[in-house]
Amino acid sequence: MAAAESLEEAPRLPRISDATLRDSAHMAGVEFGPADAAVIADLLVRTGVELVEVGMVSGPDSKDADLVLATHEAVGPERSMTLVVVRDRRQVAQALDEAERLGVRHIMYSIPTSEQHARLKLDSHSPRYVEKLARSAVSQAKERGFHVTFSGEDGARTPKERLVPYVTAGFEAGADRFRLAETVAHLSPWQMEEVIADLVAIDGSEIEIHSHNMLGMAVANSLAAVRAGAQWVSATVGGIGERGGNAPLAELLTSLRVIHGDTRFDLTHLTELSRVALRGAGLGDAFQSGPTTPHAFAYELPGQLSHPAAYETLPAELVGNTRELRVRSRLTPALVTWALADSGILVDIAAFTPWLAEQQERNGRPLLDRDAIRKAAIDFQPA
Repeated sequence: MAAAESLEEAPRLPRISDATLRDSAHMAGVEFGPADAAVIADLLVRTGVELVEVGMVSGPDSKDADLVLATHEAVGPERSMTLVVVRDRRQVAQALDEAERLGVRHIMYSIPTSEQHARLKLDSHSPRYVEKLARSAVSQAKERGFHVTFSGEDGARTPKERLVPYVTAGFEAGADRFRLAETVAHLSPWQMEEVIADLVAIDGSEIEIHSHNMLGMAVANSLAAVRAGAQWVSATVGGIGERGGNAPLAELLTSLRVIHGDTRFDLTHLTELSRVALRGAGLGDAFQSGPTTPHAFAYELPGQLSHPAAYETLPAELVGNTRELRVRSRLTPALVTWALADSGILVDIAAFTPWLAEQQERNGRPLLDRDAIRKAAIDFQPA
C-alpha cells in the first residue's frame, strides 16, 4: 500500500532548459565566446537538456549575436531559446526583427511583474499596464511564428492577486509557456509549492521554474515546483549565474535520478560541462553560490548598482560582504559614473568611457572593478 501511495505521489518528470549561455553570460564580468558556446551547447544536448537558452536581444545589432549564431550552428535553432527584453511595443518590434535576423525560433520574454521591478523598469507599477504589455508582446511574437515563453521577472515576490491575472493574460494571448523567475531568492520549498499550484490551475498553462541560489535552495525549490505541477526546470552548469547563482544542473539531474529514479539523462557529460563552463567564465575550478562570495553582490548593469534593493534578497553589509562593479566589455557611462562617485576624481565621462573601452579591447578585456576604473581615470589624458 505504501508503495502504491508513493507511486501516486510521484510528480511528472520535468523537461530541462539550461540558461548557462544567457544568465551566466550576463553575470557581472562573465562573457562566453562563440567557441565555448558551441561546446557547451553540444554537451548540454548530448546530456539530454531540451532547450539551450542563449543570449539576450533588446533591439538591433545585439552584442550576443555571435553567441546565438554559434549555438544555432552547434545544436540548431529548434534546440535554442533567446531572451527578448520587453519595455514597450515599439522596442519589442525592433527586438523581434533582430531575433528573426538571427534565425531564432524560440523566444522568452523578460517582463517585470513585481510592483518594485515594474516601477523601476517600465515606469509604471500598474498591474493592468503590465498585463497589457504582455498581451501585446505575446501577440506580436505569435503573429511572426515564434514559440513564446513569457516570464514573470521577480515573480516569486509578486503577490498572487497580481501574478495570476498576469499569467492568465499571457496564455490568453497565445503564449506557449510561463516561466516563474525567482529573480530574488525569496521562497521556501513549501511556499514555492503554493505559488506553482496557483499557476498550474490556470487553463492551458505550461509552467517553468527558474530559481536563484542566494539562500541555497534553488534545487529544493525547483523540485518543489515540479511536485506542484511545473513541467519545466531551468538550471545552469555549475550553478553559475547572477545573485548567488542558479539551480546547478548536475545537482538537479542527480537529485532527479536519486529521488525520482529519473534515468533520461546521460550524466557522464556533467564533469566536462562544468570544466568547460567554468574555464570559459573565468571562474577557476569551482563556483561557490550563496551570499559570501565575491560574485554574490557584483553587478555590471547600472540599474542593479543604483537600485540594489530590487535585486537583493538581503543587503551585502548584513553578511559582511560588499557591493561591487565587475565588467569586461559592457562598459557604459552610467557604470563609470557609479564607479567614480564620491572619489573626488574629475573626468569627462563622455570622453573617458570610450577611451577606457578601447583600452579594454586592446588589452584583451581584463576584468574591471571600481578601483580599476578609478585608477584608469587618474591615468586618463584626453587628446
